[in-house]
Amino acid sequence: MTVGKVYLVGAGPGDPKLITVYGMECIQEADVILYDRLANEQLLNYAKKDAELIFCGKLPGKHGVIQDRIHELLVEKALQGKVVTRLKGGDPFVFGRGAEEAEVLATQGIPYEVVPGITSGIAAPAYAGIPVTHRDHATSFAIVTGHGREEKGKDYLNWSALAQGIDTIAFYMGVGNLPHICKQLMDHGRDKHTPVALVQWGTTKYQRTVTGTLATIEEIAKKAEIAHPAIVLVGEVVTIREKIKWFEERAENILL
Repeated sequence: MTVGKVYLVGAGPGDPKLITVYGMECIQEADVILYDRLANEQLLNYAKKDAELIFCGKLPGKHGVIQDRIHELLVEKALQGKVVTRLKGGDPFVFGRGAEEAEVLATQGIPYEVVPGITSGIAAPAYAGIPVTHRDHATSFAIVTGHGREEKGKDYLNWSALAQGIDTIAFYMGVGNLPHICKQLMDHGRDKHTPVALVQWGTTKYQRTVTGTLATIEEIAKKAEIAHPAIVLVGEVVTIREKIKWFEERAENILL
């Protein structure tokens, strides 16, 4: 029996045009596509007509069960000799659990490749007119998980290092935990006037951006009803947005 192959593909940050050429080829070649909630479904239009499409979206509190089932499906379909594309939002190795899936495939002796994608912590700010690094403002950049809850004993971040040692910080999945994030950064030495931006549905037509400071962004986000998915970006680079918010200006020009 011929064993198939699995591609762990980053679908990019939202705009379907931002997938890589190789990522698109993997979609076109696939017999089976397992896709995430944050992978743009428009990309499935490029699949073969007879490709099997399997939705792998996750609900809060059920990630573990669904992830185990994803592992089973990847192995099962590949052992049937099929080409499988695992389509993941952003990059498969940036908070995408791609490494866990690769490890399962390696253990089972199934051929696989990792196809990087553009991660939203860089792309969403770029579309909001915010560079994550800048010669005058930021020479360091960190990508951080934002949903660690202190009350659940799951906040493992080195807040002192983040607050005092990193110029630009992108928090993923952090909107629901925004008060804790801001408090921890300020408590560990970050100035309360540090600029903050929230970019919701970055790179898509639904993109919205609000800005404030560590001291004010919680109230601003609440008033604007910013919700998941959104990137929380902290750092002086946020101030650049006023000069180069090209995405909104392009949208305004289209409407004129």
